[in-house]
Amino acid sequence: MQTDNGQGLEARKRPQQARSLATVDAIFDATIQVLQTEGLQRLTTIRVAERAGVSVGSLYQYFPQKQALLFAVLQRHLERVVKATEEAAASVHHATLQTMVKAVVTAFVQAKTENLDESRALYAVAIELDSREYVREVGERNRAALEAMLKTACDANFDNVGMVTFMLMGALVGPIRFLLEGTLPPLNIPELCGQLESLCLGYLEREARPGGIPAFAYKS
Repeated sequence: MQTDNGQGLEARKRPQQARSLATVDAIFDATIQVLQTEGLQRLTTIRVAERAGVSVGSLYQYFPQKQALLFAVLQRHLERVVKATEEAAASVHHATLQTMVKAVVTAFVQAKTENLDESRALYAVAIELDSREYVREVGERNRAALEAMLKTACDANFDNVGMVTFMLMGALVGPIRFLLEGTLPPLNIPELCGQLESLCLGYLEREARPGGIPAFAYKS
């Protein structure tokens, strides 16, 4: 199934009124529930509509086909994740590397694991829909947020902040991908965060030049 950037999978119409928004939310939640209980291959619009308590016709008012519905649910999930990362990175501008790492690791891991079954189900959806172009767009937003953050570190400078950001993203995403694929050794989420913080901070400190821009320089 080739969709790549999601072309042809756009929602038929976007909800505007509160009632329509509630209907779409119910459809999204029902889609996740069916994915978790029935699996991707057994998911149908009829099953989703029944679980959501709406008619199939109502579902088709918003999503012309099953793939469009799945793509919309995936978008909602990834948007939550990238917003969490963007907000965390923006909140620690001009801080130390240690503070930065703790903030972005905590936000990213929490966003991906607060409902681990949902994340795993949608990981399979992303592969099925071949949504690489959209995932790249989300990744670019994450990259931009992390690079902007690192440029303001008050205790470090980087000769090649672009490459450092790329490696930092890889360090964040890799273990989460293993977790979603079920290949990560058993460990609890706080332990995962601690290990990721050590990995990311150790790398950043190794690549950094001492100095940075003092935090007081930004105070008015």
